[in-house]
Amino acid sequence: MKRIYIFAILLSTCMMASAQVNEILGRWKTVDDKTGNSYSVVLIYRGSDGLYYGKIDRLLMGPRDAVCTECKGADKNKKLEGLVFIRGMHEEKGELRGGKLLDPESGKFYYGKIYLKNGKLVLRGSLDRAGLLGRSQTWLRAK
Repeated sequence: MKRIYIFAILLSTCMMASAQVNEILGRWKTVDDKTGNSYSVVLIYRGSDGLYYGKIDRLLMGPRDAVCTECKGADKNKKLEGLVFIRGMHEEKGELRGGKLLDPESGKFYYGKIYLKNGKLVLRGSLDRAGLLGRSQTWLRAK
């Protein structure tokens, strides 16, 4: 009986974590943490490989044909609209973790974590895997 009770608790915990990740999926308005302006709409989705990705769906500021001049490799001079900048994240305890975040302004990659807090999306980019050295942005659900 004790095993059934523990299994039920574990199963419900996994289901709640999965439900939270499903809430992360979709379109989000990015908000500049310094100015408070929205500058793009991002689509967060699950790829065919089971990992999670995010791409710039639409630019709200600046020219719509802007390119990633600071990016390196295959991303060099790619249009920002359509650029996949959240790459290869996996679900862990109701959050998206691992993978990499590309900062189109600098062309640098960071470790990432994405989670929900009070109905808003929090994206944390950091230099270290633990997330201690970095910064967070809070995004709003796009309508």
